[in-house]
Amino acid sequence: MARLFLLALSLVFASGAVAREKVDLLTSIKPLQLIAAAVQDGIDEPAVLLPPGASAHHYALRPSDVRQLQAADLFYWIGPDMEVFLKPLVAGRRGTSQQIQTLPGLTQRHFGEAHAPHDQHDHDDHDDEHDHDHAHRLGSLDTHLWLLPANALVIAEKMAGDLAALDPTNAQRYQANLAAFRQRLAALDQRLQARLARVGDQPFFVFHEAYDYFEAAYGLRHAGVFSAGGEAQPGARHVAQMRQRLQQAGPSCVFYEPPARPRLAATLTRGLPVQLAELDALGGGITADAQGYERLLETLGGTLAECLEGL
Repeated sequence: MARLFLLALSLVFASGAVAREKVDLLTSIKPLQLIAAAVQDGIDEPAVLLPPGASAHHYALRPSDVRQLQAADLFYWIGPDMEVFLKPLVAGRRGTSQQIQTLPGLTQRHFGEAHAPHDQHDHDDHDDEHDHDHAHRLGSLDTHLWLLPANALVIAEKMAGDLAALDPTNAQRYQANLAAFRQRLAALDQRLQARLARVGDQPFFVFHEAYDYFEAAYGLRHAGVFSAGGEAQPGARHVAQMRQRLQQAGPSCVFYEPPARPRLAATLTRGLPVQLAELDALGGGITADAQGYERLLETLGGTLAECLEGL
């Protein structure tokens, strides 16, 4: 009897060496959580560090956030080019951490490479302190990497491999979820290509240069970026210059980001044939489930198309 007990006990410890009851996966921002949710579908649910509406550039972590970060088995963040405040905390973690911006196989873009010299950026003269949020430096890495479906697949592949290493008993399920994600992305890409191809020549402006990956994938090109130091109201001359840009464009769309419409938007567009609409690159209101990432891109594409089709 004692021998059988010892044998059973050894089997328990042996299985424990290759299987985990739970893998705590944490991401810095919602889009990465949406990708992780596709990979973990039916197995577990990933968590996200930043709450809806928080800036990925300047968030102040609470003590509970720090504890959650330190406790996670896997942590995925874009990297110091976006979330500089996380750099010292990630360096002190014991669990696995992955900078997405360093993943091999990603398509990476740099600000100014696609639109210069034709694209024009209207930035307020005193906008320096908001440089990372609104007036991205020419030549710096565009860290909105998740808005390209091919990049999302690279990220998902890395997550699936990391999860399988910690939870080998579910390795086949992670790979099956990855394969299903790949198929859904291919179908989504076809839908977006078909719809957005019809509006590629329509003019639109943005308040945050966050969509270049998405634009390049689907033949779009913003006509300009309006930045004015967050909610700071620029001078009359500067507003007049920006309004002149809109007047020259004729019927157009101006897209802003949540959580609030910039006060400048009303001033710029008053009396002009301009439609205002919201684009959320972070997917703040999207449920983190297996299809969440597709809904993020579908919502972006649908909002762009709906506004541009109405011009």
